[in-house]
Amino acid sequence: MTPCRVFVVITLAVFIIAAAATSATRAGEAPALGTARITQAMVAGGELSRAQMRREGRRIFATPFNLLDGLGDGPMDPNEPTAPGGRPTLQANGMFLRANGLDSQTCLECHSLLSNATIPATFAVGGAGGVATNAMAGPTTIDVDDSDGNGFAGFDGRFINPPFVFGAGGVELLAKEMTAELRALRATAESNPGTIVPLLSKGVDFGSIVFQTGIFDTDAVEGVASDLVVRPFGRKGEFATVRAFDVGAMQFHHGIQPTEVVGEGIDDDGDGVVDEILVGELSVLHIFGVTLERPREVRADAEARSGRTIFSAIGCADCHVPELRTTSRRLTVSFPEVDTDPSANVFASFDLSHAPARFKRVPGGGLRVPLFADLKRHDMGPALAETPAGELDAHFTTARLWGVADTAPYLHDGRASTLTEAILLHGGEAEASRNAFDGLDGANQDAVRAFLKTLRTPRTVRGR
Repeated sequence: MTPCRVFVVITLAVFIIAAAATSATRAGEAPALGTARITQAMVAGGELSRAQMRREGRRIFATPFNLLDGLGDGPMDPNEPTAPGGRPTLQANGMFLRANGLDSQTCLECHSLLSNATIPATFAVGGAGGVATNAMAGPTTIDVDDSDGNGFAGFDGRFINPPFVFGAGGVELLAKEMTAELRALRATAESNPGTIVPLLSKGVDFGSIVFQTGIFDTDAVEGVASDLVVRPFGRKGEFATVRAFDVGAMQFHHGIQPTEVVGEGIDDDGDGVVDEILVGELSVLHIFGVTLERPREVRADAEARSGRTIFSAIGCADCHVPELRTTSRRLTVSFPEVDTDPSANVFASFDLSHAPARFKRVPGGGLRVPLFADLKRHDMGPALAETPAGELDAHFTTARLWGVADTAPYLHDGRASTLTEAILLHGGEAEASRNAFDGLDGANQDAVRAFLKTLRTPRTVRGR
């Protein structure tokens, strides 16, 4: 699709912004993002149909940015050499680094595998990534030859395997509803000083909170930040929405500076390009991500049905909750986003029971989200701990198991090439379930694996 194709149906030329006003050009060359830009006024004002917004979001997801788009950082900042905007690079032109971001030209480079269970692999926009696409976040030292004698190559950052985006709309809707419920419980605590208020949302126990002597005591809060915002995106639970993730990813992976972070007309990274990605462009990227198809569960035979029963009996389903239900069918999207108030600044909403997401409806107006997770952080033990990650070194949001049959390798860094390896590497809060699985006889372990292999990615991904 050419960059301007979607605008053929738009008759008001006032909405088209010339690329020359926002970035550098050269004879015969132009920014890969195109010579026409999408503003938030176009998105929020209804000038683009839902289909057009999805097409444009898909285009941005798959665009290989170049230097004229603002790809890469500008001059190195000796005061903050690991922060986006001032990182050193492997080449003199300031594009790529790989060991602390600046590792790709496009989202599609790392999110492209529909299934790794087929040979050859099946590809789709929005899929997972193999180990070769792992992000290396935050390292300052990589001991390649093990000069420290640890028995492994020491690495003081995070090694992150890219997950798929499928079903993200259902996850975001759940998280927003859970945040609203938890924040309401927080308000209840504030209205009843000294009363311990349990934090229960959609059957998930987040501990309790109490308001006394004018402050909130959050020592008993579990698996969520003290502000009670459920952040399901990022393995550590860093991002409340797909948009929040995208904003950080643009800066970290591509060196593309969002105007909503640095301001309009500001060359924050000193690379000679301003307005590298606009608010409206991030809005359509967000909309594309949250309206993608959901993973599916295929028909189970007798062995897989037995495996599902065993999966629950040994405690796996306590965290990998098979299904959570929303209250609403409509996911709202906002700008600017307010994490503590998901209802603020809404400019659009989408019924996720409609194609392409097609979440199944439940009585009362909500949706079934069969994600096999609880959107809660858990301590996974020292063997999986990351550095530097501060107090969350061993804590991860529960991995969503939907689609797991198609998405090897497993765990946050792809260290497990099989499901059995992934299970046996569980520790911390999951150690009892891990040991229970390890204690099963071969037939019952086979049954659990057969069940997990019924959890598949979408059959196809339209992307439009």
